[in-house]
Formats: sequence, structure tokens, C-alpha cells
Amino acid sequence: MQVCKRCLYNSNHPLNITFNHDGVCSGCIVHDEKDVLDWRDREEKLKRIVEEYRCKSGKNYDCIVPVSGARDSYFIVHTVKNVLGLNPLLVTYNKQYNTAVGIRNLANLRIRFNCDIMTLTVSPETIRKITRSTFRRLGSIYWHCHAGGTVFPVQMAVKLKIPLIIWGAHQGLDQVGMFSHADEVEMTRKYRMEHDLMGCEAEDLVSDFDGLTRNDIKPFIYPENREIEQVGVRGIYLGNYIRWDSKSQHESMIAKYGYEGSVQPRTFDSYNDADCWVYSDVHDYMKLIKHGYGKVLDHATRDIRLGHLSRSDGLRLARRYTSAKLKNLDLFLDWLGITESAFHFIADQHRNREYWKRNGNWEWVFEDPLQHADFLSNLTKDESLVESGYQATIQRECTDRSDRYILIGKGVL
Repeated sequence: MQVCKRCLYNSNHPLNITFNHDGVCSGCIVHDEKDVLDWRDREEKLKRIVEEYRCKSGKNYDCIVPVSGARDSYFIVHTVKNVLGLNPLLVTYNKQYNTAVGIRNLANLRIRFNCDIMTLTVSPETIRKITRSTFRRLGSIYWHCHAGGTVFPVQMAVKLKIPLIIWGAHQGLDQVGMFSHADEVEMTRKYRMEHDLMGCEAEDLVSDFDGLTRNDIKPFIYPENREIEQVGVRGIYLGNYIRWDSKSQHESMIAKYGYEGSVQPRTFDSYNDADCWVYSDVHDYMKLIKHGYGKVLDHATRDIRLGHLSRSDGLRLARRYTSAKLKNLDLFLDWLGITESAFHFIADQHRNREYWKRNGNWEWVFEDPLQHADFLSNLTKDESLVESGYQATIQRECTDRSDRYILIGKGVL
């Protein structure tokens, strides 16, 4: 196993990663483009692209923008509406793992930017059936979130005949250098299926064993190619035309529009996933089970590349949060309707034996690949851990656990 000499990713990254002869990973190599590309010229190109889709009659929206109560939603909508001057329709898939902070952020987003928004909320019992199936089959409790979040915007684009969808950054490009910024890669059914959906389309879930019918998975079915071609739907990524820096962008949105962050159990980044009580918790634990690292390593690597963290500080943060305890496992078990022993039994079926070994007491022990990297020789577990400079804003997260099952948006509290 090879660890990048500049960031913290290793050669077993699930999105695939390569290394040059100097031991630098493809993600770092493509990231270096951010310091040499002419971003002013690329932004002008973006303006020319979107101008072709502006609805001259004013009878329809200019584009669709997928949003949530977190991530880069504020920055994307700000760019689309205030920089590019477009009239967007916001669309959001209700993940049903909503936090009070996320609900406030989403309400504040539509109010501050004065945008129309469409929300898809699938039957809670259907979501539970799907999640039981994908947890058992794929080790994923988040499949429905990825599926709904990537299909609902396309469904609305086809139905309302709005050909342009504007996304944020491309994960494969930003993390592992799957493409160059110059490739100007766009959203595709293939990438969604292979990476977002772990190779499992909605139709694959129909099963008598799981009690899932065609009607259950209908909200997650991608439109036919002919429907997409008739409208001319395309999905572009702003990250190809704007120098993407999630931390700086969030801090700008906090100052301009009052975006709220929330402290997360298993990462130092309090900005990205404030809307979801499982993402940086139970979902992240399953990522560690399957891939041998958690979201904190993604965040640390990203900020090392952007110069917000030193490599050694990023490592210390990764050490601190990778072993952090789960906060909401009991809440998730109650929501899904399974016992803790059943949860661990299923999780063990997806455990990656390259990173997990049994000890003498037959307990699972995690063997962190970073513990064996050469550059760790001068670091000890006793060294003080650094903080990362992420300052979560108004911390008014709800403490009444019965209020954590939020299905529809509220006004700003």
C-alpha cells in the first residue's frame, strides 16, 4: 500500500487513485491545476455557457440547482443568481435524516435568495425498506440519499423542460484527480451509477425478500435517455470554472447570509454536513468499516492541498476523529427498527479485512494504514492535537430527540 507524499490518501482509495514516480497522488497533481489555471478566463467561459440557456421569454426557469441544508448550496445559489444573473429553480431531496440546523439553513436559503423550491419527500416507510435492503446488500445506509439527490434534479429537468442543471464540485476530480479541470466533465448516468450508487440502480432493489416493489423504487428511477435527449439536459460543475475552496466559500456565506454550521462527531469540519445526523456519524462509521478511512481523512486531505492545514496537523486531526465514538447510533437503530446486535452483524459482513483484524479476544481491531507510513516516525500519540480553524456558527441544535425525525421544512426558528 502506498501513501501519497503530499496528502493522506493511499493507493486503496475506492474512487481509484494513481501515483507518479515521486510518490504524489493523482488527486494532488490535478489539484495543482487550481494554482495555474486562468480562473478569470474560465469564469467568462462559464458565463458564455449559461447564457445559451437563459430563458429569453421569462416563462420558464433558466436552470435547476440541487440544494440541501448544508454543503455548498449557499455558494452555488449565490453564484448562479447573484454572479451569473440566472433565475434558478431550487430542488431538494428530503433525506429524512434532518437536523434542526439543516432545516433552518434550507429555509433561510430560499428566503434570502427569494427562489422557488421543489422538494421530494418519499414515504418514510418506503425509505426504511430501501435502507434495510441497501444496508444488508451494500453496507450503505445512505444509498437513498445519493440516489434521490442525483435523480430528482434530472427528473424535474425533464418534466419541466429545463435543460441546464448546475452542480458544485465533482467529487472524483476533487478527491482523486479522476479528470482534469480542463476536461470540463459533466454529470452522467454512468458516473452516478458506478460511484454515487455503488453500482446499484434503483431497479436492482426490487425484491420479494426485502418487500420492495417497482412502485417503491419509482421515485429513484433515472429518466430514459430519449427523454433526456429530447430536452437536451446537461449537468455542469461550477468547480470546473471557479477555483473551489469549500472552507473559504462557507465562511463567505456565513458572513453574507448567516449560514449555520454544526459540530460533527467524527470530523473537524463543522460546515459541510450540518443538515444530517448520520452522515458524519453512523454513515461515516460504515465508510471506515468498508474502506479503512473516514470522512475526516477527506476533509484533512482537502485542506492540506488548499493550504489550510499542514500535513502533520491533518494527520493529528485524522487520528483524533477516526476513533471517535458514534453519537446517534441508538437514534438510527430506533428509526430503522433493528437491534444493535443486528446492526453489527450486518456491518461485519462488509468489513474490509485488509484494515480490520481479530485480536486474541476475538474483537475487531482497526489497523490504520497511516500508522505504518514512513513520515510518521517523528510523531507520537502524546503530541497535542491541533484545531483546524473551523468555527461553527450559531449552535442551536435541537436536543429533543423526538424532534429529530423532521420530514418537512419549518420556517426559521
